Amino acid sequence: MIDIPRELAASQEKFNGEAGRAFIAGLPDLTAGFLDRWELEPDGPPMHGVSALVLPVLCRDGTPAVLKLQILDEESEGEPVALRVWDGDGAVRLLDHDEPTGTMLLERLDETRMLSYVPDPHQAVVTIAELLAHLTSFPAPPGMRRLGDIARAMLDQTPWALDRIPDPEARRLFADCAAAVREVVDEPGDRLLHWDLHDENVLASDRAPWLAIDPKPLAGDPGFELWPALANRYDPDDILWRFDAMTDILALDRARAHAWTLGRLLQNALWEIEDGRPLDTDQLEIARRLKRPRSGAGRPGR
Repeated sequence: MIDIPRELAASQEKFNGEAGRAFIAGLPDLTAGFLDRWELEPDGPPMHGVSALVLPVLCRDGTPAVLKLQILDEESEGEPVALRVWDGDGAVRLLDHDEPTGTMLLERLDETRMLSYVPDPHQAVVTIAELLAHLTSFPAPPGMRRLGDIARAMLDQTPWALDRIPDPEARRLFADCAAAVREVVDEPGDRLLHWDLHDENVLASDRAPWLAIDPKPLAGDPGFELWPALANRYDPDDILWRFDAMTDILALDRARAHAWTLGRLLQNALWEIEDGRPLDTDQLEIARRLKRPRSGAGRPGR
């Protein structure tokens, strides 16, 4: 029997309701079925994120790997597609995949060496930017979720959301974010985006210093990728340095990157409003610090 972490069960119930409870109830049998089907042997206690069970295993030939089981939805269904495109180049390698359930067999990285453990936040930001510069160099494959569609849906929700923000200054900032997105929505980009590359989604391995995990891929503009590294280890006085460093390394046009970064605040704020939560003050402060975009393109690499 596989012990299901209580935190995973709680997060599934919180975010997925009855579907989450059903997923947790069926997880022991689902796990056992894939251990048998792919001839895997458990090799340590299960790990988990917000939505997935990750079980260390040994393959039949002794290769260490992890079995990842999660609810199949619009975010998780693109993960194996993106991992196949990257094919281990800058990201964890996909070893096998079951399309009906979304279950994946992945190479095992070193969970004890996570980028969030690196003491210097500037080094972590540069590492994320360098990974993103490589990952977003790939064109998105056909059928990937599109940033343009997501952005238009956000703009459609904006009038509804504005009526639900009581603070005038926060409402103005939210409206500014929507206005910035309107300026770029017709040119959403076509690169393969990770969308969630924060410093806990970067692990070390023996074959590469750092590799990305857990993508929620989109087809779009790389400027939409910067937000997590701006928010990691939140330091308002460091926001402009991080923004400049990342736009330099990714060689981005700063005005476009500014607009798409404000698009991430718009997206996060809409989720908070839908859930009846107040807007996050740290996120609002990041947007305030970025209100005046720098002109011109970033310099490639450094």
